[in-house]
Amino acid sequence: MNHRVSAAFFLRDVTKVAPELLGKLLVRRFADGAIQKFVITETEAYRGGEDKACHANRGLTPRTKVMFDEGGLVYVYLIYGMYWMLNFVTGEAGDSSAVLIRGIEGISGPGRVGRALQLNKSFYGENLGTSERIWIEDSGLKPQFTTAPRVGIDYAGEPWISKPWRYIVK
Repeated sequence: MNHRVSAAFFLRDVTKVAPELLGKLLVRRFADGAIQKFVITETEAYRGGEDKACHANRGLTPRTKVMFDEGGLVYVYLIYGMYWMLNFVTGEAGDSSAVLIRGIEGISGPGRVGRALQLNKSFYGENLGTSERIWIEDSGLKPQFTTAPRVGIDYAGEPWISKPWRYIVK
């Protein structure tokens, strides 16, 4: 029996949460009631205000507000006017860190993940501990993984573009 991950799981440093999400089940109940479970295969960590690649680096804005809340909430944002990017807030309130879900079993790329999960703005701020639409379950899997630099953040400069904060199941 799989169990929903506790809120405490997300109240830790983003560089601990991001690799530990690998192998967990991302569960989505769709509008028609169908439930699908996807193994998380790739994540990226964004460490709050200090991280020049993190949206919260520029401080509290209407877009980043949820990132400053306690971990365990969903942060979604739209890119290119068409792709909803799925992130999970981590750490204590004020930390402003989040994990980007870059891949799930059979789907690579955060835009494709958002599309497959049928995400939209209504998921912003959703609580993973109580949501009936999206949550994380422990699968018991502890897959081996490799690390790599994060993708598409050249604007952040060094040392941020070289941090090995991308985690990929082997």
